[in-house]
Amino acid sequence: HWHKNQKVIAMPADLPISGNNDNTGETVGIPGSGSDPVAMHTTPVVADEENNATSDPDTQTGIILSPRQQRALNYLARRHMRNANIAKRQTYADMLETRYNEQRESSSDPRTPIPHPRDEEIELDQPLFSPWNGGPTRDILKHNNNNKHDDPVTLQEEDEQPSIEMLAEDTQGFFETPHSEIIILPTLDELALLTDFPESIHPTQPLIEKPTSIVKAPVSRPLAPRNAGTAQPVPARTIRSRSAAQKVWRRKKILRHLSRKHLRAARATEYRANRRLWSGIGTIFLALLLTFLSVGTAGSIGVYRFYSQTQNKYEHQVITLRDLLPQDNLKMYDSKGVPLMQMTDQGVHTSVSFDEVAPVLIRATVATEDKNFWTNEGIDILRIFRAAIDNLDNGQVVEGGSTITQQLIKNLVVGNQATLSRKLQEVVLTPQVNSLYTKRDILEMYLNSIYYGQQAYGIDAAATMYFGIEDQPGKRAASQLDLAQAAMLAGIPSNPSAFDPLLHPKAGFQRFQTVLGLMVTQHYITRVEALDAMKEAQSPHFFKKAPSLLDRAPHFTSFVLDQLVHIFGLKNRSQLSRSGMIVNTTLDINLQDKIQKIAQRHIAELRAAHNLTNAAEVLIDYHSGAIISLLGSIDYNNTAINGQFDVATQGYRQPGSSFKPYVYVTAFKQGASPAQAIVDAPTTIANPGGSPAFYSPTNYDLSFHGHMTMRCALQNSLNVPAVRVLKHVGISAAMQTAKDMGITSYEGTPGYSLVLGGLGIRLIDHTSAMGTFANGGVHVGYYAVSKVVSAASHKVIYQHQIDQGKRVISPQLAYMMTNVLSDNTARIPEFFDCNVLQLYSKSQDNCYNGDRGIVRPAAAKTGTTQNFRDNWTVGYTTDYVMGVWAGNDDNSPMYNVTGVQGAAPIWHDSMLVAEQGHPIRDFINPGGLEQATVTYHDGVKTQAHPYCPSVFSFVDNPPANQSGNGWW
Repeated sequence: HWHKNQKVIAMPADLPISGNNDNTGETVGIPGSGSDPVAMHTTPVVADEENNATSDPDTQTGIILSPRQQRALNYLARRHMRNANIAKRQTYADMLETRYNEQRESSSDPRTPIPHPRDEEIELDQPLFSPWNGGPTRDILKHNNNNKHDDPVTLQEEDEQPSIEMLAEDTQGFFETPHSEIIILPTLDELALLTDFPESIHPTQPLIEKPTSIVKAPVSRPLAPRNAGTAQPVPARTIRSRSAAQKVWRRKKILRHLSRKHLRAARATEYRANRRLWSGIGTIFLALLLTFLSVGTAGSIGVYRFYSQTQNKYEHQVITLRDLLPQDNLKMYDSKGVPLMQMTDQGVHTSVSFDEVAPVLIRATVATEDKNFWTNEGIDILRIFRAAIDNLDNGQVVEGGSTITQQLIKNLVVGNQATLSRKLQEVVLTPQVNSLYTKRDILEMYLNSIYYGQQAYGIDAAATMYFGIEDQPGKRAASQLDLAQAAMLAGIPSNPSAFDPLLHPKAGFQRFQTVLGLMVTQHYITRVEALDAMKEAQSPHFFKKAPSLLDRAPHFTSFVLDQLVHIFGLKNRSQLSRSGMIVNTTLDINLQDKIQKIAQRHIAELRAAHNLTNAAEVLIDYHSGAIISLLGSIDYNNTAINGQFDVATQGYRQPGSSFKPYVYVTAFKQGASPAQAIVDAPTTIANPGGSPAFYSPTNYDLSFHGHMTMRCALQNSLNVPAVRVLKHVGISAAMQTAKDMGITSYEGTPGYSLVLGGLGIRLIDHTSAMGTFANGGVHVGYYAVSKVVSAASHKVIYQHQIDQGKRVISPQLAYMMTNVLSDNTARIPEFFDCNVLQLYSKSQDNCYNGDRGIVRPAAAKTGTTQNFRDNWTVGYTTDYVMGVWAGNDDNSPMYNVTGVQGAAPIWHDSMLVAEQGHPIRDFINPGGLEQATVTYHDGVKTQAHPYCPSVFSFVDNPPANQSGNGWW
């Protein structure tokens, strides 16, 4: 306020410059009157305009710097030493002095620079220049601050830390500047702020006494703004001599204010920065919290929904987990339990129980796949993390974290897609599986479902595929594994394509060593046992192929599969592959192997000279219809002879004279007998609708043999008498007899050539039909499947019912035919005495020498087609009926090979092998027949040497001496 001639400048007491010492809690500031609270916070400056004198009421006291003040000074020193530009400041001081002198010269009360003597009192007539008087000092200070980086040469280095002594020296020099220099000090307002410091807690005696002048009442005058146009005159005041201590006091006072000011600004900046930082952090945290809560809520809902959906989707599968195990392959066995084949088009699999697995295999699997299997809850968290770290370190998947339980769920329930959802589904379902099933059950299902390479699914199949170990009654292949075999198999499932020891021997053996190392580490085996296992694995015979996987009877097994498709009403064979059927058949594989060797040997003898390359064979127990042996060719794998084609069941070949028994027995049904007289002479028969219009048959030797009996004509395979018999009985009647006896299918059109084998029929049908004669006129259909058992339930799902057969001819007619076909004497004219249609135990050479050995009764009929394209021999004993075909699959002709030369030797030797161990029995006369011995009379024409012997056995009434019954 302005009062007349006096101006009092007062400072409010509540300015923020005052405060507390952070270390002591005491009030620091500039000391004042201890009793007057107003004096403590207000420092008046009284100016007398009349005498231009100013009294200074300030009392100078000593100052003790607290640690906070010390830090402030250090901060100020660092800041001023960095930012002060001495050269710029000096320039602006000179400019200020010049401006000031100009103003003094133009004013009635000029102001001059203040000299600064050190020890003498300042002259009273010299006006004091200071910031209290206003002026451009503050602007210069601002300008200096704005140009603090203009001269980097004069700046201190950024990392300099001046001491308090350097600061004091610099500051003292600042105030002891010569009169030509201008002192740059705080503004009047800033200096007024410095007077508001509280009294120090350590007051000292004042260096000078307080002024005693009386303060006049201030003169009221309008308040003039600072720096408002022209410079205002500085009120005169009396300035006492200032000692060095007073200078120090004022210097410290100013520096303290400046340090506090900059400290407050720095603190304010830091506060604002911290506030912005923490505000940002708080905002981010709040956003993250809200996001987490939102995502957590949504995630919880999503997790619950995923968990519920997974449980609902797979609940039934988990409960019925055993039903999801892969079905076993269809396996086929012969009549004695010898494995014949497995269907492997969809892989090999055989289910075994936990107790049917070798314990060493169980230990090797646990050590390799899940060492904590017996103790974990289905999920191994540590293993998952360890596997993840190993995979990240290697940059690829080198280890899986799934337990055996998780792998079981993957294989049977959720599939093996490489997705996160599939992995999470495993985690959701694992506790349920672990609670529903025992560890033994889980491991059993795992070993039955895991893939071991080489199309082997399950441990039992792997034992068979890699080591040739066959299942035996009461002894599974998996139970026969040793340590080396078990360790080799245990290392495959983690990567079957890479660790398959047959495809990748080196990688497979390294994996094998790893498994042995794990077993040693986990104390399942000793190091010595591991070394012994490695030696065993290096043997060249370590890996073997199982015989059952080679399909020992491919034509027969193929025929059986067709039978199964028909029995179970399936669409195709593929439905049988994983049906889990155990098929017991009628085949005797050991006997068939012997027969196959006989056929191969005999064909080899005739191949070069007679162009005979192939043969087929069927052996049937005609009492039951069981097929004991079936060869579709002599070599299934020989493509040169089209060995895969099954002639026995699929080929329709002309039977030649072997078809005649069906025609002759039809005549017997109509009243003829084997002793019936018939003539072999040129014959021409009309052939309505046929081509040619007339049919004239001829015999094989192109000769005619005159009068004879039917027995003689049939046993010597004469064609002309046979055609005459067919003409008498009728083609349709003969075909009906053949059909009733078992010829269910044929190719071609029946005609008079029928009796000569003009139709194409199958070997298996022909053999079965001939067995009707051996079975007393009762036809029993053939079959190959005796029983089918489900591998899963061990229940019989199919059992062949004993067929009582169907009577198609009387026992007497059957016996008459058997009696004729077994009469070796009657066929001597064509086949000679020691023909191979007799089952003598000695060789044919011995027979020619008169030593037949033991002769087993047998009935047989041969057949040869035109141009020697087909050879047949079909015959039977009291036990079996066998049919043999010999020829070429391409239907090319053989060279001079008749039935008795091509097919008959195979039939002879094979029947002897098949009858080994069977008692020798003759065919039984059913009764109701008459047997007589007569002398064949010439009748019409006398023959010096009759074609057939003169003594015959016959049935019914003896033939008349004269041939008048219409047969010839």
